[in-house]
Amino acid sequence: MIETVADLTGELLGVLIETITDLQGDPKIVELLEASIDGNLKTIAEVIRYDMPVAEITAPPTAVEYARRLAQRGVSSSALLRAYRLGQETATAWALERISEEEADPRVAYAAGQAFVAITFRYIDAVSEQVLTVYEVERERWLANRNTVRAEVLADLLAGESIDATTAENALGYRFRQTHVGVVLWSTGEPTTGDLADLERHLGRLAKALGGTGQPLFVAQDRATAWGWVPLGNAKVRIGALTDLEDVGIRVAIGVPAPGVEGFRNSHLDALAAQSVALVAQDRAQAVTAYSDPEVRAAALLSADLDSTRRLVRSALGGLAEDSDGAERLRETLRVFLSTRNSFAATAELVHLHKNTVKYRVDRAVELRGRSVDEDRLDLELALIACRWLGPAAVS
Repeated sequence: MIETVADLTGELLGVLIETITDLQGDPKIVELLEASIDGNLKTIAEVIRYDMPVAEITAPPTAVEYARRLAQRGVSSSALLRAYRLGQETATAWALERISEEEADPRVAYAAGQAFVAITFRYIDAVSEQVLTVYEVERERWLANRNTVRAEVLADLLAGESIDATTAENALGYRFRQTHVGVVLWSTGEPTTGDLADLERHLGRLAKALGGTGQPLFVAQDRATAWGWVPLGNAKVRIGALTDLEDVGIRVAIGVPAPGVEGFRNSHLDALAAQSVALVAQDRAQAVTAYSDPEVRAAALLSADLDSTRRLVRSALGGLAEDSDGAERLRETLRVFLSTRNSFAATAELVHLHKNTVKYRVDRAVELRGRSVDEDRLDLELALIACRWLGPAAVS
């Protein structure tokens, strides 16, 4: 082994690079892997030559450093352990072949093969456990440090602080020189340990639906809330209805797509404003609340002062300001009627009702209100928007 360690190292390196895709494409990692293989092979050879107790062996420094680098680069621990298993397999095949070539007595060859397998097994078991411990400690330390830096950079960005775009991109792993859309996601049930994973998967589905051009940025805020940004490249995207993204227990608020660092911040602020609307509506909130909807923008302003909004609703709607299913149906029909410039036919088509039914509902709504739709029309429209998006909170 000592005489051919360079050749065996090269053979092992080729096998590992070809088999474990996580190790490809990073020259520094490959170089360190080669040094780790060399160090492990030389240590195994010394254990065999001098009959050293495997329990007293420590992992070679290059193997320890290799584990640290994998942890820092986010390569999974399975790739680390798989490299040791494949290394043991390749080294064992090499040893058995050499033994068979050099030892004519099959009993001696068999005993030598058994000894090699037993020693390397104990060595790999001990050393892989050591490097895995190093990996886990380094991974926790690295993530804690990275998350601290990420949080500081993100806070500065959202606060409007002057920050170099390249520095921010390196810290967050996200490109700013493009169009983004900010997203807020939250779970509506009791928080569980799996909520954040569900929210991250949901963000991925949302990014796909929006035509995202890369991996979205996901930043957890607590166990049940997260902020996200979907990269859209340089495309101009309009946020439409995302009804196919409905997920029981998850709510989403979406900002308006905008470019650059300023767009990154503004779209996030839009999403927070849209979330404020959904939070007021509580269980009456829609699965997706998009700030690009003019009514949502109006509702966000109305949600900022609920007492004033309730007074507006009572004044503008009169008897129509009632928290009941019947009053809600009348309000919704009237809202659509006003948006179609008082067209019964257009309203009937949009709400999927007969024209006569629409006329009955509009007449009944006017009767409950106590005055025509043209009187204080702006107040009327704002009150209807408040009821639609803020739910019972606007009429209680």
